[in-house]
Amino acid sequence: MKRQLWIEREHEISVVRQCALTGVAHSTLYAQRQPVAVDEANLLLCRLIDEEYTRHPFYGSRRMVVFLKREGFDVNRKRVQRLMRCMGLAGMAPGPNTSRPHPQNKVYPYRLLRGVAVTHPNQVWSTDITYVRLAHGFAYLVAIIDWYSRKVLSWRLSNSLDASFCVDCLEEALLHDERPEIFNTDQGVQFTSTIFIDVLKREEINISMDGRGRALDNIFVERLWRSVKYEDIDLKGYARMGELLIGLSEYFTFYNGERPHQSLSNQTPNRVYESGQGGGAMIVDKFGQEVSAPEAMTESGQRRAAVCEVESTT
Repeated sequence: MKRQLWIEREHEISVVRQCALTGVAHSTLYAQRQPVAVDEANLLLCRLIDEEYTRHPFYGSRRMVVFLKREGFDVNRKRVQRLMRCMGLAGMAPGPNTSRPHPQNKVYPYRLLRGVAVTHPNQVWSTDITYVRLAHGFAYLVAIIDWYSRKVLSWRLSNSLDASFCVDCLEEALLHDERPEIFNTDQGVQFTSTIFIDVLKREEINISMDGRGRALDNIFVERLWRSVKYEDIDLKGYARMGELLIGLSEYFTFYNGERPHQSLSNQTPNRVYESGQGGGAMIVDKFGQEVSAPEAMTESGQRRAAVCEVESTT
């Protein structure tokens, strides 16, 4: 217990490296985090918003207000906007308030130009954050995924949206001695923060950031969130952060090593990542080029994704 007190979350050395130096297990440190206490009424609204957003990720605050009123909750748009900001949610349709960066942080260009094929592991990694509801609170989950194989390279939980748990997640992914050619994020304050960008610069990784209203450019992570929630979180109804940590550890082991993926010809992400065969993706022109992949179009009336899966050539 005494060694755990040596860990300083705001120190210039990342928490991952501090744990390695002090011999403290990551799981022990993160299991001690307690979910933030919230108002029960807001917690119920957050649960409903999260469920509806998982089903319809293109819903913004206006549609969410309509949905909640149909469910019998008379809430105004400002309250819904505040709760969605707290949850880190934004509708996928273009809009002025999505993925807003900190005004003092640099925003990097989007480097995944149309027509580019993702043909091998570690060509493109990307990351995102999602809200996770608990029985008496909530948490945030960040993950890093390899586009070619869909493998979850690392993940972290936090009870706040500060940048440190995103940095820890990135440092852990880099511990495996692999580096992506391009690392893609949205323009959220966690990913434009100096401490996050400095890690990418240190490793000489090309930085790419989605433009506003391009949430579907990170569609592989969005699909991961749906799978995690439908196949694990929603079924098990975790009450505490420690339970969630253990449950997600088991789920991501299953997701990477046992769960067949249709887009990978029913292979697992681990197998595709290690063999370098059977995966892939294509960056498409979402406004001009017609593609046959079902992922090219979202729900009726929504814009086309800028990324789609490609048939395996192996």
